[in-house]
Amino acid sequence: MTTDKLAFICADMAGLAESNLLITLRTMGSPADAWMVVDGKQVLNFCTNNYLGLANHPKMKAAAKAAIDQWGVGPAAVRSIAGTQALHIELERRLAAFKGVEDALYVQSGFCANQAAIPPLVGKEDVIFSDRLNHASIIDGARLSSAKIVVYEHCDPADLEAKIEEHLSNYRRGLLVTDGVFSMDGDIAPLDRLTEVAERHGVLTMVDDAHGEGVLGKGGRGIVDHFGLHGVFDVEIGTLSKAFGVVGGVIAGKRAIVNYLRQRARPFLFSSATTPADTAACLAAVDLLEESEALVTKLWANAEHFRGEMKRLGFDTGRSQTPIVPVMLGDAGLAKQFSRELFEAGVFAMSIGFPTVPRGMARIRVMNTAAHSREDLEQGLAAFARVGRRLGVI
Repeated sequence: MTTDKLAFICADMAGLAESNLLITLRTMGSPADAWMVVDGKQVLNFCTNNYLGLANHPKMKAAAKAAIDQWGVGPAAVRSIAGTQALHIELERRLAAFKGVEDALYVQSGFCANQAAIPPLVGKEDVIFSDRLNHASIIDGARLSSAKIVVYEHCDPADLEAKIEEHLSNYRRGLLVTDGVFSMDGDIAPLDRLTEVAERHGVLTMVDDAHGEGVLGKGGRGIVDHFGLHGVFDVEIGTLSKAFGVVGGVIAGKRAIVNYLRQRARPFLFSSATTPADTAACLAAVDLLEESEALVTKLWANAEHFRGEMKRLGFDTGRSQTPIVPVMLGDAGLAKQFSRELFEAGVFAMSIGFPTVPRGMARIRVMNTAAHSREDLEQGLAAFARVGRRLGVI
């Protein structure tokens, strides 16, 4: 008797299609910027995480090209054997100074950074206190650690304290982990109050600042700077693929912890080092952020204008406090249709559904950037208004 070994895949794919949850990949035909060529069509871009417009910045491209000429295209080794170049050391030094921390470790991505940082800090004798809406990279890093995972209610310091009081005494040590800016809702973790709770109970603190790096704090120095927690907070995870416009992750914070992770972080020890072009471009991004706060200021002005006008039109923008503006629609099919009609109107804004967000919480997620002009925003708002009225959303 023969069986179809792939029948489960066909059934699952059919279920995704029936539930309007099948992911369709669009193809970019130009660099990330305010306007892009997508599937052969010039469209206004509200999708990428290019908050400061640096992904196609001439200084960034020049730095990457120069690094290739000097260093080649890749280190061809892991950092711990023969892959650590002077560029990596300089970027780590500059990032630590920029963020006002004792030390920083540059790794391959923000996702890798969470997988690198969590398992060395806690194990099967320990407990992790994790926000209910934390990013998948935190969830995966926590699972890899084999520590007990205790979920507290979203951005709720009181529930965090209750969970710590209930569970911590049963374990060797505890780790609080939270996103800083939540990528699907655009709200900000109350890091000051969460830190107070963790400090009161002697729990290690870690924040994933992926969407706060280059966005929050003075000149984009991040959520710890935003709340004035320098010297108190233990570990900051950042990504250089969003506001910095390149790729890579950073683990920043207290020197003792960062040095320890250089010895124990498996993605750092067992995966090849980041390329010279990427590293040099990240250094150029630090230069630009240190030279001026103008891009961060423009980003926030654009975000506040767009969010305010969307609310005035009657759209539900959820809990957004940042340049991430979700347009809450609920039904996955409606969200997909809304996205398709926006694209037909020349606006690129993808629908987000389960499992990225909970079932029944589908949305269009708008990513504002400093690259957008006021005219771009007005054109986008007009398209949202037309589609929203036609579909009965507003």
